[in-house]
Amino acid sequence: MGTARGMTSAKGAAMDSHPENLPVGRRIERERKRAGMSRPVLAGLVGRSAEWLKAVETGRLQVPRLEMLLKIAQALGLEDLATLTGNGFAVPVQVFAGPRHAALSQVQAALTEYRVASAAPPPKVDHLAIRLRQAWHVRHSTPDHRTQLGALLPGLIRDAQHATRLNSGDDRRQARRVLAGVYRLADFYVAYQPAPELVWMVADRALTEAQEADDPYAVAGGAWAMVGALRDTGRWEEAITLAGDAIRGLEPYLDRAPDDWSGISGALEAEIAYVYARRGRHGDAWTHWERADAIARRLGDEYRHIQTSFSTAVMSAHATTLGVELRRAGEALRAADTLEPNTIPSLARRSRHLIEVARAHHQRGELPAVWALLNQSERTAPETIRYNGFAREMLLGLRKRPPAGMRNDVRDLCERVGLATV
Repeated sequence: MGTARGMTSAKGAAMDSHPENLPVGRRIERERKRAGMSRPVLAGLVGRSAEWLKAVETGRLQVPRLEMLLKIAQALGLEDLATLTGNGFAVPVQVFAGPRHAALSQVQAALTEYRVASAAPPPKVDHLAIRLRQAWHVRHSTPDHRTQLGALLPGLIRDAQHATRLNSGDDRRQARRVLAGVYRLADFYVAYQPAPELVWMVADRALTEAQEADDPYAVAGGAWAMVGALRDTGRWEEAITLAGDAIRGLEPYLDRAPDDWSGISGALEAEIAYVYARRGRHGDAWTHWERADAIARRLGDEYRHIQTSFSTAVMSAHATTLGVELRRAGEALRAADTLEPNTIPSLARRSRHLIEVARAHHQRGELPAVWALLNQSERTAPETIRYNGFAREMLLGLRKRPPAGMRNDVRDLCERVGLATV
């Protein structure tokens, strides 16, 4: 055994003297230590345990998939994925993760600014609720929705936090309900930016404030945000369990509650379907999609949930996404053929749907259609495609091998999306 340990040590020393030979796990460990991060901190930022990270670093687990490697690279502040993969090819993290929005620092400062006491009187909660509704409208109706939210969120976050600290009794409960909504809105802003810790922060706070307000509807909204964070880090069973718990928490009230209570229940069913599709479980995915679709149809074609965009039109868009995630491009495109994108009122959600249809065509190698749909997505809401990793990856591939006669068109779209120099 002493000989084996000696051989292992010699092998490790040889690798250290030739850093280009380091395996991915050792590279992650090296960059983590350079960043001054402990295993629990880095693991928490990517939604995994310290034990999992140790197993990756020591080679007891296989190399994480690309999506997780990108999250690790973002958390470590790396600009090039090759720092972890060591394959010699520059793969800028920004290509997949999206750039850092100009207002992210201001939003982050508002989220992490803890004021225990303040002499200023608390804002009126009903006024905060109006500002929050207006901000949701801006999020859905403007092509530059991220820039617009970046201007609104810092003040809204600070004022809602202030109202929660200084009010008491029922006023404080109402303030917590509004603050939970502000955090749910912030979730849309911080998503797909190089700050994964903020995604977890706002999702957790949305859920916590809703629980403190003792509001099942707000809890369900916070759960919806958290389910997305869990899904995107591969914590599928936790995502499904949380969504199911939130749905059951709503059920006693649905017969007499406002339509939005049924709307968030349907949105959670749709999220469960998405998780199952991501896992490749075709039957379970469509079972939950059908449940969500039935809720949308009961609510009617005019209904739309403000946070999730849940509606009959978006359920058709979800059907396209399920087909893409299940690698059944034909199913995805048949679903897309049943939906006119302009029937999705939210510009951001419409733009995302066009990207999903492009993904289906990409799976079939239909590159001119991919370009056309991505071009339409950019013209619908440029700040959606700019931060969508799937879209950026497809564009990078198009730029490398443009369809015949479309080189200039591809280059122009890449410039508009911010990939001209990548």
